[in-house]
Amino acid sequence: MEYRTLGGTGIKVSPFALGTLMLATSVGNPDPEDSARIIHKALDAGINFIDTADAYQDSEEIVGKALRGRREHVVLTTKVSRPVGDDPNQQGASRRWIMTQVENSLRRLQTDYIDLYQIHRPDPTTDIEETLSALTDLISSGKVRAIGASGMLASDMVEAQWVAERRGLARFRTEQPPYSLLSRGIEREVLPVAQRFGMGVLVWGPLGQGILTGRVRKGQPVDLVRARFVNHVTDEHRIDVVEQLIKLADEAGMPLTHLAMAFTIAHPAVTSAIAGPRTMAHLDDLLAGVDVRLSNDLLDRIDELVPPGTDVGTLDQAYRSPAVTDPTLRRRPAA
Repeated sequence: MEYRTLGGTGIKVSPFALGTLMLATSVGNPDPEDSARIIHKALDAGINFIDTADAYQDSEEIVGKALRGRREHVVLTTKVSRPVGDDPNQQGASRRWIMTQVENSLRRLQTDYIDLYQIHRPDPTTDIEETLSALTDLISSGKVRAIGASGMLASDMVEAQWVAERRGLARFRTEQPPYSLLSRGIEREVLPVAQRFGMGVLVWGPLGQGILTGRVRKGQPVDLVRARFVNHVTDEHRIDVVEQLIKLADEAGMPLTHLAMAFTIAHPAVTSAIAGPRTMAHLDDLLAGVDVRLSNDLLDRIDELVPPGTDVGTLDQAYRSPAVTDPTLRRRPAA
């Protein structure tokens, strides 16, 4: 398998990463032993990059158990900042919570160190210097090897780099944004900024949270009970574009899943794409397309369907800045 360097870290990672949200028993695969077999098969196939998070229910425990005896050959990443309880301090990117939660993640993962520790979502309530200072101390202690962020706006990425340089702190080495055939907005600013600062990029949602598997078709009923995210599988505009992408994949002689995954890793700024199989069959399909590369003609046709730098509809779970979601931040007080 081809391996790529993760930004300026010197760490070599596979172009496909194994996401583990769907290996959590409460939201995905209910059988931890089967999940362990999925992890082992991915490692045997050459995937050496595993992504999890403290907020992914029991996935950290499942990953930790599955990696016994194989930890040193895995680039392991986990995340912090998403809520994991009702306590208002059991979330965010404060020094208090980061220092508490890294110990919990290390225990659940049954490891002494985390290769890449990421801030899962931006925390506007915490000064970025506070966050970077805590993460720098974790690197100095040896508990963390590199740090990254997920879902940051391009302007926040630049600010974090500047603060790190001016204060002599460790800097974010990676960014984890959503990216797929339907979600190309990051091509405008996020990916160019990552390239400018030499950051590795591991993208999530390359299969559009399931809509790019080919199982959601126009005019066919959707199992909304099984669907974890409803808006993206009921958006008629998105479904219309998916139908065109299915036709394009058929003409190219490949499944839509292979087209979707190959598209994301074709961008020169993208280091790795995170796919989260729930079953062994899902993993087998992923592995079958690991060597697929798209021609320039095929990429041009994709650009015609979804112009570069644009999104089709709204991606569920994507981070939205408080500047957009909080009315008090975009309205002057009424007279």
